[in-house]
Amino acid sequence: MPIQPLEGLVVLEFTHIVMGPSCGVVLADLGADVIRVEPAADGDRTQRARSTASGSFAYFNRNKRSVCIDLKTQDGLAIARDLVRGADVLIENFGPGTMDRLGLGWDAVHALNPRLVYLAMKGFLPGPYEHRPALDEVAQFMTGLAYMTGPPGQPLRAGASVVDITGGVMGVIGVLAALRQRDRDGVGQKVTSALYESAAFLVGQHMAGEAATGQPPVPMPARRGGWAIYETFPTKNGEKLFIGITSENHWRSFCTKFERPDLYADARFVNNAQRLANRPALRDYITAITQAHDIETLCRMLDEGRIPFSPVRTPSDLFDDPQLNADGRMLPVRMPKGNVANLPTTPICFGDDAPGLRLQPPDAGAHTDDVLRALGYTEDRIAALRRDGTIR
Repeated sequence: MPIQPLEGLVVLEFTHIVMGPSCGVVLADLGADVIRVEPAADGDRTQRARSTASGSFAYFNRNKRSVCIDLKTQDGLAIARDLVRGADVLIENFGPGTMDRLGLGWDAVHALNPRLVYLAMKGFLPGPYEHRPALDEVAQFMTGLAYMTGPPGQPLRAGASVVDITGGVMGVIGVLAALRQRDRDGVGQKVTSALYESAAFLVGQHMAGEAATGQPPVPMPARRGGWAIYETFPTKNGEKLFIGITSENHWRSFCTKFERPDLYADARFVNNAQRLANRPALRDYITAITQAHDIETLCRMLDEGRIPFSPVRTPSDLFDDPQLNADGRMLPVRMPKGNVANLPTTPICFGDDAPGLRLQPPDAGAHTDDVLRALGYTEDRIAALRRDGTIR
């Protein structure tokens, strides 16, 4: 059985797209009973997404249950309130004011269940921007993350939903802290995480660098790094290989593995400061070495020398990665077309155990009846609610 440190915790999830579901999947992977509340008509629209987004629902909604309720009806709202009374946590990432309009905002649910922890995941924390809609890209451009990612004059979105997911994981941290507080005083509280402030947290290191040096940061592709060898190099078979030499031990090991005592003895390369001062010449030497070997040989030698390295890989390369698949940590998740893909779990181990797969991503409303029965609804009542479209 997968490790489940949050077993027994009931989480109501009113979310869509990435930020909210990424928070919910971490709680679910850790053992919480996460109940997705989706629209009665046709469920979460993310399930019907096309192109590369079509896998998002499956990836972010494993280990969860699904109920479909029309929250705009009195009966549907009554069901939601019954769920709230028995829950430990409610998470939502709808636009500002949406949950209040539905009658499920913080004040309303706190009155129903004072022990409930309520997580609101928004574009912005309280302040002058809080009324604005936001997206992952918006936060990246507003905070300078896109500026730092692309080359000068070409700001670029990062190659994953880094802000959505960071905001979701920050929400998990807030929920767990609020639950710890509830352990002490018995009262739940409202927690907010946000895209903009999460992105600002990511670029805070560049802000600190400017404050320390007086120099504004330059985009990462054009940066003048602190290490002489910290980039990609060509190999014999035309592939690229990143090498990072960040200590004198790395440099000694590199020169030893590739039988270049002359480089190690060269006064121009005696330490990192000298190597930086003579970087063009050093790059020529390293390039000559890497071009003389195929990438497999280079990877083996660098690994033996305990030198940081990596081929330039794509996400496709990760399906069969031995590290990710070690001890069965990749999860066999069912995709929308019925095929199964091995996908990463929440990247945490407890001892030697990582979170596993208990439930496949649910079809819309797959658990509506089970959840309502647990609330005490009779079969006749469930049937009547389904006939009038309140549930699916």
